Amino acid sequence: MTRAWNFSAGPAVLPESVLEELSAVLLEFGDCRAGLMEISHRSKPFVAVMESARERLKQVLDAPADTTVLYLQGGASLQFLMTAMCFAGPEDTAVYLDTGSWSTAAIKEARRVCKVAVPFSGKVSQFTYLPLQDGEMGPIPDEAAFLHYTSNNTVRGSQFPAPPDTQLPLIGDLSSDICSRPVDVARHDVIYAGAQKNLGPSGVTAVMLSPRAMARIAEVAAQRPGGIPSMLDYSVHAAKDSMFNTPNTFGVFALERMLAWVAAEGGVTHFQAKSARMSAALYAAIDGSGGFYTAPVRPDSRSSMNVVWRIQDPALEPIFCKEAEAAGLLALKGHRSVGGLRASLYNALPEAAVSALVAFMAEFARSRG
Repeated sequence: MTRAWNFSAGPAVLPESVLEELSAVLLEFGDCRAGLMEISHRSKPFVAVMESARERLKQVLDAPADTTVLYLQGGASLQFLMTAMCFAGPEDTAVYLDTGSWSTAAIKEARRVCKVAVPFSGKVSQFTYLPLQDGEMGPIPDEAAFLHYTSNNTVRGSQFPAPPDTQLPLIGDLSSDICSRPVDVARHDVIYAGAQKNLGPSGVTAVMLSPRAMARIAEVAAQRPGGIPSMLDYSVHAAKDSMFNTPNTFGVFALERMLAWVAAEGGVTHFQAKSARMSAALYAAIDGSGGFYTAPVRPDSRSSMNVVWRIQDPALEPIFCKEAEAAGLLALKGHRSVGGLRASLYNALPEAAVSALVAFMAEFARSRG
């Protein structure tokens, strides 16, 4: 078997050491005399895994001790609805920053259950920048239930350098950059993230809730006829330690091992420096190509996780992807909704992969330019 450099946007590359740990438990997990995916989620060995996964996430992100951590299913897509349903009543207004495909999807779900205000939308500019400069953000209602933002936009390649400055309760979709840099968990009422970028395989969603958020759920439930459906109620999942329904046991174990790996590698500050180096090298190759390659995102809004770019002649892009794959550089095709090219630089991607990509880009431009 020959492993290539994997730039997939998700499910994404995992560390080989973690993959080896995962393969080792498939046939037999500890002293269970059965594989990890064959034992009860209520057995003591797996309960210990779940408890460790909760504590490791709090430790890696330096979260307050009273933060509630849940591991759910349904991905960030289900969180789009759950957050709105649990934290905004039918007559409440929730504020959303529309910065890309997934924030647009979150707005659509929120409008099913509450009123929505959108003080910034990047649609007109094709989502090429974030509201980081004076005058780019519209008025925010003072009495809004919360402000929701997407920290990193995998499709469009933009990223907030810091959470939005607001006094409102803050909800962050950190699916594609969680654990890649420090985050002030205490500033957020809710953080959620699909696991398949930096936390492990698909099928698990990490959710972190403040005590204020947990108290708010009962208030909102009282405003909804019939309350909040059980599967959409964070308090129900919290009361059952993420086991109201059968959790993704293998996914939670993989996530726990990923968090252990992040800590052993040096924690989130280590990966922040690493992603800064990798993205800087790739943007330098794009910007220094004399116009052969172009990056559509405004420099102050560029992502260090998902770098998107175009070739001056779009007809060359499928050729680029085909030749890159032959050279051992996988998954460089842009998202199907926008086209172009994209390299995802998640935690487990070695820096050597970016060096190989930069060299390939230079040769491709030389031979075609």
